[in-house]
Amino acid sequence: MEKTIIYRDLGIIGYQEAWDYQEKLLQEVIGQKIGKSIPDASNYLLFCEHPHVYTLGKNGSEDNLLINQVQMQAVNATFFHTNRGGDITYHGPGQLVGYPIFDLEQFSLGVKRYIFLMEEAIIHTLAMLDITSERLAGATGVWLDATKPHLTRKICAIGVRVSRGITMHGFALNVNTDLNYFNYINPCGFTDKKVTSIAKETGKSYDMALVKDKLSEQIISTFGSL
Repeated sequence: MEKTIIYRDLGIIGYQEAWDYQEKLLQEVIGQKIGKSIPDASNYLLFCEHPHVYTLGKNGSEDNLLINQVQMQAVNATFFHTNRGGDITYHGPGQLVGYPIFDLEQFSLGVKRYIFLMEEAIIHTLAMLDITSERLAGATGVWLDATKPHLTRKICAIGVRVSRGITMHGFALNVNTDLNYFNYINPCGFTDKKVTSIAKETGKSYDMALVKDKLSEQIISTFGSL
């Protein structure tokens, strides 16, 4: 049975505004789940870009933020503690941020399988752009050259929260991202791993709308047919 996944492109939106919107949709999906709303329960896939911001997961260490408040203001960045998993990461212009609000029970998925399939959708999308990517043992996200420690670099971070079996937060895929902003943190808590982007790997800037189209289609086809 096809699952209902509603895709919305929020464009460029502040981190707090996007977080509040996720929480609103989360409560809507919870209401559907416990029978307070329409019987044809919906799931949501939100895409957006954020102004420069650093976010820290609930179990992350603030020591992985390498600049102080004054220095953050100098680079026009803000900082948020979040309720997602994972450590510290950066969001900014040129990065495709995805927030799936999915009821995992509808898809008959556990959290680990959900993350695996989300990684799979991103890996397939990157392959369409002639980028070979993979998983790194013991870590979430999507990586390049994962079996070559001196070359390993992350192109997509993943950090989720699950409440009543419903997901929020999600992933951050570097498309045309200014990678210099990662110099101010230990990305995802790693001190020995680099980050990269589609633009860096291909040597050219990519149309964000094109990447959004390809990835949204891949995610909806992957999860919608479960």
